[in-house]
This record gives sequence, C-alpha cells and structure tokens, in this order.
Amino acid sequence: MPRLRIFVTILAALILVAGLAAISSPGMAQAQNAAGKLRLLMIEREGCIYCAQWRAEIGPDYARSAEGRRAPVQFIDIDGPWPDGLALASRPYLTPTFVLIRDGIELSRLEGYPGAAHFWQLLDDMLRETGVSLPNRTQTGG
Repeated sequence: MPRLRIFVTILAALILVAGLAAISSPGMAQAQNAAGKLRLLMIEREGCIYCAQWRAEIGPDYARSAEGRRAPVQFIDIDGPWPDGLALASRPYLTPTFVLIRDGIELSRLEGYPGAAHFWQLLDDMLRETGVSLPNRTQTGG
C-alpha cells in the first residue's frame, strides 16, 4: 500500500508540472487569449443556396464591419469536423445557422438567413445581448 501511495503522489506531481509547463508556454497563452474572444460560427452545408446567398451579400464586407471585427466568422460544415471544446445548446440542423460563441460556449443563435436587410440588425441584437456596444448601422448595412 505505501508503494501505491508514493506512485500516486509522484504521478500527481508530474501531472501538475506538465500542466504548469503547458500554461506557461507562449502557444497556450495565445490560445487562452483567443478563446476569450467572441466568434460567429456559420454552420453551412455544400449546396445550401442560403449559405451561398450570405457569402455573396454579407461575406465580402463582414470582416471589415464593426460586427466582424468584434466577432470574426468561422465557417463549419454541418457534418463536421467541429472545433474541440465547443458547447452548443443543441446541434444545428438547419443551414445556415449562425452561433455567437465566447470561450467555446454558445451565447446566441440565428437559424436561417433572413436576407441582407434583416441579418445585420439581428446580428447587432445578438451582440448587444452579450454586452457588445456597436455604432448605429445605416439602412444600407455593411
């Protein structure tokens, strides 16, 4: 029994040291910083006409928009692969589905693409619900 206790103590110490080394590594620090940022997941599937419509109408301007700077878009095929550590309220079944996440946790969701005229306002509402302040958007969007 004493040998088992010694083994468990040594194993616990090794795990602790390995964990501290991982946390202090530059790559891990960057991953932790990135994890705290908002992201907008766009769940899509090949052949989805509404996904293609979003990419044509919103996609070209999204990264330059206030929304895109605060919540960069990440495209994910509905059949995967899915990012590690993702905690969604439920698995999306409709494409496109837009999921606002922070630290891999779902904050808000928009199922379907309502068209350019309504997308920006709905996304702004999602962001404001999470405490993100945005400048007023003009009628033209983008």
